Amino acid sequence: MLVDSKGKYPFLSLLHFLLPLALSPYKEKKNNGNFSGQSCHLRSFCYNDNVVMHDSELGVLRPKYLERCLRKQGLVGNSYRLFFGDMKDSSMMIKQACSKPIELSDDIVPFEHHTVKHYGKNSFTWLGPRPCVNIMSLEQIKDVFTKIGDFQKPKQNPLSRLLTMGVITYEGEKWAKHRKIINPAFHLEKLKLMLPAFYQSCIDMISQWERLISENGSCELDVWPYLENMSSDVISRTAFGSSYKEGRRIFELQKEQAQLVVKVDQSVYFLGLRFLPTKTHRRMKEIEREVQDLLMGIINKREKACKGRNDDLLCILMESNSREIKEFGNKKSAGMSIKDVIEECKLFYFAGEETTSVLLVWTTVLLSKYPNWQAHAREEVLQVFGKNKPDFYGLNHLKIVTMILNEALRLYPPAASLLRVVHKETKLKFDNTSWSGDCSTNNPSPP
Repeated sequence: MLVDSKGKYPFLSLLHFLLPLALSPYKEKKNNGNFSGQSCHLRSFCYNDNVVMHDSELGVLRPKYLERCLRKQGLVGNSYRLFFGDMKDSSMMIKQACSKPIELSDDIVPFEHHTVKHYGKNSFTWLGPRPCVNIMSLEQIKDVFTKIGDFQKPKQNPLSRLLTMGVITYEGEKWAKHRKIINPAFHLEKLKLMLPAFYQSCIDMISQWERLISENGSCELDVWPYLENMSSDVISRTAFGSSYKEGRRIFELQKEQAQLVVKVDQSVYFLGLRFLPTKTHRRMKEIEREVQDLLMGIINKREKACKGRNDDLLCILMESNSREIKEFGNKKSAGMSIKDVIEECKLFYFAGEETTSVLLVWTTVLLSKYPNWQAHAREEVLQVFGKNKPDFYGLNHLKIVTMILNEALRLYPPAASLLRVVHKETKLKFDNTSWSGDCSTNNPSPP
């Protein structure tokens, strides 16, 4: 991408709002009530909800029984293969895809795309001995999220726990308690106070770009590392306030940890092999301990500094947690423990930095590809703010920018899939036009 000093940065105003996304021509195709109906192949599975049938037994009999039940209900997929299921094929396709340059319309989940292309929308795959039904119908996805007691979040394995736990992994009362405590940090009035941190991080990045082009007037720039650093800087400032430098170190460690987790997860098939004391596993444990120590130090330091102040997420979280504990009389079950607070802080990074930075990169790519929408967005920003410093009120008047954000999120959403697990007999809303009639009566029990 070229940044021209004479053009006064086509993205300058937009970067004050974490860089809006381009509204591409792909919007012409409608989804017709089915998430898979969107035009880019990438969307084929980006909004899916994979329902994993719970299987407490490794072997052949139970997987084969579940396979027969699924086929009776009109679902198709590969036959079960001992222990691994489809995991070897999936891993091989991912490695092949990663070895090639990515195109704008590439499918980032190649095995799932292959399954739908080969077997159709009503298909299933195998996560080891567990069948995984691909849910692509909007009505069925609504049904899954409505029946939260039947379709539950999967339990985290030891690998994923190294990254974060936090409210996104909890169910029931624990989820409700953590959400209640965390919610005040994300009230609209609190978020308004964080705009200066967003602004400062953007200005810092623009200043770096200015220095790069000051001599020659233009330069070729890889925006990915800059946008990645800006996203982490924003989260560090808003989450930890004056301790944001320590927060940056946590981000670097969490980023390395995520890369190691993906590497280990894709390199072996037997669960036990993932936790042998190899060099990689020892490094993962070292990172976990260092992150814990850094966060504990920040919490102890901020505990005193936060009294009477609530200008960052950690202060707001600790204040809300303190109120919860006092309200319930210092009961052991009241509020969150220090360990819980640490996990929620790790979640600030895990859920916010990577998703935001990837989104901004695709924004830049699409704005470069569709300069007409770039021009529309820039014109709107200049009409709303002119040469003034951006404010929260003005953001609500950026209609085109909002459209661009929504469309780009549709084209390049931050998550490839969501998982839900079935632990007991249940029914999922079905469509007689695509499922066999047997699915209305066939409600099999385990053998």
